Amino acid sequence: ARVSADEATAAGLHWTFAPMVDIARDPRWGRIVEGAGSDPYLGSRMAEAQVRGYQGTDLGRGDTMMAATKHLGAYGAAEGGRDYGAADISERVLHEDYLPPFEAAAREGSLSFMTAFNDIAGVPTTANEALIDGVLRERWGWEGLIVSDWNAIAELMNHGVAGARHEAGALALKAGVDMDMTSGIFGDDLREAIAKQPALMADLDAAVTRILMAKERLGLFDDPYAYHDVDREARSLLTDETREAAKEAAIQSMVLLKNDGVLPLQPDASETIAVIGRLADDRMTQLGSWRAQGRPEDVTTILEAIQAAVPERVRVTYHPGPDDVDDGRGVRAAVRVARRADHVILVTGEHYDLSGEARSRSSVELPNDQQQLADAILGLEQPVSTLLVTGRPLAIPEVAERSSAILLTWMLGVEAGPAVVDVVFGKRSPGGKLPVSFPRRTGQAPLTYSHLPSGRPANPDLSRDSNRYTDLPITPLFAFGHGLSYSSFSYEDLNLSAEAVPPGESIRVTINVRNDGNVPADEVVQLYLRDPVASISRPTMQLCGFRRVRLQPGEVKSVFFDVTPEQMAIWKAGEWVVEPGKIDVMVGGASDAIALRGSFSISEAGTGSASPASIATQVSVQ
Repeated sequence: ARVSADEATAAGLHWTFAPMVDIARDPRWGRIVEGAGSDPYLGSRMAEAQVRGYQGTDLGRGDTMMAATKHLGAYGAAEGGRDYGAADISERVLHEDYLPPFEAAAREGSLSFMTAFNDIAGVPTTANEALIDGVLRERWGWEGLIVSDWNAIAELMNHGVAGARHEAGALALKAGVDMDMTSGIFGDDLREAIAKQPALMADLDAAVTRILMAKERLGLFDDPYAYHDVDREARSLLTDETREAAKEAAIQSMVLLKNDGVLPLQPDASETIAVIGRLADDRMTQLGSWRAQGRPEDVTTILEAIQAAVPERVRVTYHPGPDDVDDGRGVRAAVRVARRADHVILVTGEHYDLSGEARSRSSVELPNDQQQLADAILGLEQPVSTLLVTGRPLAIPEVAERSSAILLTWMLGVEAGPAVVDVVFGKRSPGGKLPVSFPRRTGQAPLTYSHLPSGRPANPDLSRDSNRYTDLPITPLFAFGHGLSYSSFSYEDLNLSAEAVPPGESIRVTINVRNDGNVPADEVVQLYLRDPVASISRPTMQLCGFRRVRLQPGEVKSVFFDVTPEQMAIWKAGEWVVEPGKIDVMVGGASDAIALRGSFSISEAGTGSASPASIATQVSVQ
């Protein structure tokens, strides 16, 4: 975000419609590509980091810009994963799962917010006074600028809560929306609305004041052209330093889902590597769904980087596979190329235009052409390393079973190719972890590790009546937090600084993590907590801390998590309640790879002042 702000401000921009912090648990929703995944704690930390990156410490500087945290509400909870759909969720789910990243962004100082398109329990968020003025401004004490999403004020009529344009404008203005994006209602119809409801003049004055305050904080009254420096723009865009930052972000984002030892590739002289799949040479897809002014010609593709990286006597062959009107010839030709190679790299997944806004899909299986190609290539005798290019979790059980290795690359940007090469050929060990579970089939979604236990928890024994599908295992294909490495790690010596802690104080959880392999590698140490007995059923586990730790071979580091009882508070009757009792502690490398367990007690009842997931656990490493 810091690099993005520096480049964007050099090009004349002073406001970005980011970060997008919607929690998304249904991979059918196309906009899952934009956010930080399914977990409110992870989403809160990402929200804070992006606001800091965009806004810095001084918004008056010419290289910082105003963030617009979006989309306020529960946009990611759309029914069936259909974009713009209703979010019919409980008040507790709203406050505990969907609002924490917004609260974290507000506390970090995000100068603007954007409302969502959807409604929550029948109330469109662009007209939701209880949410905007009530929660955001009064409860959280936030004082910034609210902008509607694209045409959302006019669409209040489509929701059926306004019968005319001036009524829609009145609803949005009264709710606390300060700026109308594109519908023209504030400019054209507020005069009529205020004539009918004179009390709205106070809301109009407040909206204008907040807009002027935002411009003042950006320094636009002091120097309206601070963001217009063509010389800095020429110097700042796509420099060696910013490309290196893009490459490093790409490397750290990749997740090794499976590996039977075939990765990293170490081709001998005179061997042949076959790269199969058109996504290997697709520049647009690496730029992703919101590419704006991103230029395909600036992208180094996976194929180009592999061709440039292999030793001189190693031969790289390529076939894109089927095209949009393929009759099977493309698949057969790709198989012929792959069969003649010693190593096969299959690049499959989703084209960029299958992810993003208005790109919800009823199926998260591979597209038909990609599935046909994968089936054919994975039927060969050679080991196949699959690179998965996608903007959402995909249901790929057959690919997972038959691939020798799967590296999830997402959509990595301009340095996609060099980043992939560094990981595939072992210059860097992958260390990324999944921010959302991968289902086995579309019908298993939405799926989250932090589900409620139910009266009959899922049981692998089909003879038991339990909370499961009878035609699928009870586990996801790949769980939240999952991610392998070219090394291995051991966890030791869980220590709790106390047996009990009262509200207002903290307890320290300490563990040691060791790199047991022979290569430098990163491990993301993850802390989960659970309240096993409470007045309201609580999730089976909740992420409450994490730290990416870089370890040399044989090196041991201690990781310290300082947690508070307030991080286990429950939303009850409009407030955060801390209940006394036992809290389970779990530490490991994934939600399904817990290595150490312990417990402590909250000694007495109390109250909290913020959503638990919005509260950052203090983490340190020694």
